[in-house]
Amino acid sequence: MTTQLDTGLEDLPALTPAGQRLLDAASDLFYDRGIRAVGVDLIAETAGTTKKTLYDRFGSKDALVALYLRRRALRWQEFLTGRLEESGPNAADQVSAVFDALESWHEESERGCAFVNAYAELGGHDHPALAVIRAEKQSMHDLFVRLAADERVGNLLHLVYEGALVQATAAGLPEAIPRAREAAADLIRRRPA
Repeated sequence: MTTQLDTGLEDLPALTPAGQRLLDAASDLFYDRGIRAVGVDLIAETAGTTKKTLYDRFGSKDALVALYLRRRALRWQEFLTGRLEESGPNAADQVSAVFDALESWHEESERGCAFVNAYAELGGHDHPALAVIRAEKQSMHDLFVRLAADERVGNLLHLVYEGALVQATAAGLPEAIPRAREAAADLIRRRPA
């Protein structure tokens, strides 16, 4: 069974050192403070550049937001792929590895899912980040369907995963991810042969 994830997102473009500093600063600020709360002045100041440099490198704040999310999706994909490769070929072990990876990732991501957060701020608008958000969510859905080898069970696993993300942060339930791991293991055990 393949462990590769497919987000449908191309690799990141090559960036100049100033562009990289801008993306790094924007990524930290967007995640920590929220997309709408962060202006281009603050991003440029934090990166040690100018607004003109930001616009020259990215064209707009919206494009920078989309790139921030693309990079986050690709980093999550790389992190998760490593965990899946370590877990071996057994579907139950791989599903468990997804939740183990989520728990580890969540320890460093106290504001929860960047994609859910971004959608809460940008959803309903024609924003370039929406395609990135949907691609990341679709890739996780597709992964669970592939691991379960069953569409219905894969859909349920994805719902459990997304619910754990929200409960762990918005509801403040640290036990949400371990409970979700247990529910996922139960779903895999009960799937049709």
